[in-house]
Amino acid sequence: MSPTHPVYPLAAARALALHTQALTPPQSADPPPSPQAIVDLVERLGCVQIDTLHMVQRSHYLVIWSRLGAYDPADFDRVVYAPESRQLFEYWRHAASILPLKEYRYQMPLMTWYQQGGKGGWAEWLAQPVNRDVHARVMERIRREGRLRSADFKYDGPKRGSWWDWKPAKRALEYAFACGNLMVADRVNFQRVYDLKERVLPEWVEAADPGEEAARRHLVEEAVRALGICQPLQAAEYAYLKRNTARPFLEDLVESGALAEVRAECADEEVHTLVVHRDNLSLLEEAAQGAITPARTTFLSPFDSLFWARDRSLLFWNFWQGLEAYKPAKDRIWGYFCLPILHKDRLVGRFDPKLERKEGRLRLKALYLEEGVPPEEELIAGVAGAFRDFLRFHQASDLLIERSDPPEFGEKLLAAL
Repeated sequence: MSPTHPVYPLAAARALALHTQALTPPQSADPPPSPQAIVDLVERLGCVQIDTLHMVQRSHYLVIWSRLGAYDPADFDRVVYAPESRQLFEYWRHAASILPLKEYRYQMPLMTWYQQGGKGGWAEWLAQPVNRDVHARVMERIRREGRLRSADFKYDGPKRGSWWDWKPAKRALEYAFACGNLMVADRVNFQRVYDLKERVLPEWVEAADPGEEAARRHLVEEAVRALGICQPLQAAEYAYLKRNTARPFLEDLVESGALAEVRAECADEEVHTLVVHRDNLSLLEEAAQGAITPARTTFLSPFDSLFWARDRSLLFWNFWQGLEAYKPAKDRIWGYFCLPILHKDRLVGRFDPKLERKEGRLRLKALYLEEGVPPEEELIAGVAGAFRDFLRFHQASDLLIERSDPPEFGEKLLAAL
């Protein structure tokens, strides 16, 4: 790229990155968001990752709260599982995810891949006649009885003890789900309830398979759109593709003009060549002129889509983000399930929470400010406002801080609350 091209300031890059992720509007006292607002948000992000960890609300509910504020999670469930309201569905995208049904057709090549054996030993599993028989019997029961959970299939055989050691019926259910023959019709106590695709997929959903090449190109392009601005190959992580797989599509999208290369300052004080979707170029100009100003203080799930692209939190915010839940306690730096704190256009800290549901109390096992971030009144006011909404969302009335670094951050926060 020619050095005569403009160099956008870091503030503009941050503003665009946050804007496309719906993280710039200030908190408001408006009524809770409508179910349609939730659908619109998921369509904007592309998908929302599901995870089993439950220290506070599960991750997919947190992602919506971070952007829209306190709402009824039942509204989210309805647009995923209620037949009369269904606009979203579960499938594999960024790991287990909730996606817009408008995107269903772009998952069909992946379903075909699983049907042909896929990964995870499915081909070897299906090669055994006993497993093919289990699969056939599981499908027949659902066809005959209707929606069922894994728990509805009894199993008295041996178990090796590993979390991935599914019973045969569970493996059959997961295979049929990956192939697209079953869909998740509901969840009961967070357990998937499966039913036949033809009984779950609404008739209005377009289901013409675009083919693998077109699907991958679409996913890469939409990843850049959702990211706002990024290093080219960071789109691969957002699209949940290998970098070598995504590379030719990125090159083609740049050559065709769908993506534009730009130069911008980053948190390392160097100028980097980044890509922006052509539809977002005007937003980048607005951000550079100060017309897009991040004004939100909120907390982010460690599985938030803002962090899917490798090293992007370092590139724009000089902020290390990682999940330490699966590390031994002695090896953790921050805590088991830390939520980053976003204040306007900066990632200023994090906290390790545990919701004590019976007591209606949110316990912070640790609360941190990033090095060099002072606990000024304006920051404290923003974080306190976010905590009020976070407590309301969790139906909690009490906040307990066990440890704060620096101590005055926790003291000032409690005083503000």
